[in-house]
Amino acid sequence: MDLLPDRGRSRDFSPSFGARQASSMWRNLRRTILVGILFFVAIDSWLDQHRSTSWENTVRVGAFPVAGDASAIAASYVAELDLAQLQPVSAFVAREAHRYGVSIDEPIHMALHPPLATAPPLLDPKAGMFTRMLWSLRLRYYRYKSIGTVSRSRPQIALFLVYHDPALAPVLPHSVGLQRGLTGVVHLFATHSQDSQNAIVTAHELLHTFGATDKYGDGGAPLYPSGYAEPLRDPRYPQRYAEIMAGRVPLSANRQEMPDHLSQTLVGPATAREIGWIKH
Repeated sequence: MDLLPDRGRSRDFSPSFGARQASSMWRNLRRTILVGILFFVAIDSWLDQHRSTSWENTVRVGAFPVAGDASAIAASYVAELDLAQLQPVSAFVAREAHRYGVSIDEPIHMALHPPLATAPPLLDPKAGMFTRMLWSLRLRYYRYKSIGTVSRSRPQIALFLVYHDPALAPVLPHSVGLQRGLTGVVHLFATHSQDSQNAIVTAHELLHTFGATDKYGDGGAPLYPSGYAEPLRDPRYPQRYAEIMAGRVPLSANRQEMPDHLSQTLVGPATAREIGWIKH
């Protein structure tokens, strides 16, 4: 008499147990697929980074302008932007690469793409780790959509040039250049009087995407020797150039000045080593 209830309970339990098994199996399968996708994305990202710093072939850099505010000034500047305004950056990279013995004629090829309708996600400099991770994912998706609009010769590095009306943003948001993701978000002033300074900032963030690190300390003073364009110069001061990743010309141990033009900047030996121009 007791066997029938047991069999009944067994019949009630088995379908539920099987459903849980199936659910667990699909959950594990989804995790495996996700891990596989992330693995291949990581490998592809690593290959892109390797190719961009091998300096065996020209690296395609896409410049995507966008208005950083709703002003007519920013909109007009972005609409009228032409490739000639970005040429100093390409020329600077070529000049410095050749100075370090890079043999290809055109180390980078910069293409100017049509303006974007929306600006990239903004990162709060005080953001915590989790917020930064979310921002990174949003930026990667923004990059993916933006590059997807390019039909041919898609860029390996994407630079989002975000222009601001100086009257509305006397202090610009923090720019970032990411080697992991090969993406730069560069905040610039929408005025021709700042074109030379804009070129310096753009070149700085572009070199970040190749693996260069900042070389200034607290207060913005260049670090010695890595932040000096000519660290072996004798006498050490005044330096003649700014190291591009330090951003200032050291005139004495306690005084520096901003360069006015990319012609007043160099890639120092420490940066050249980081981005693969010095192989040892």
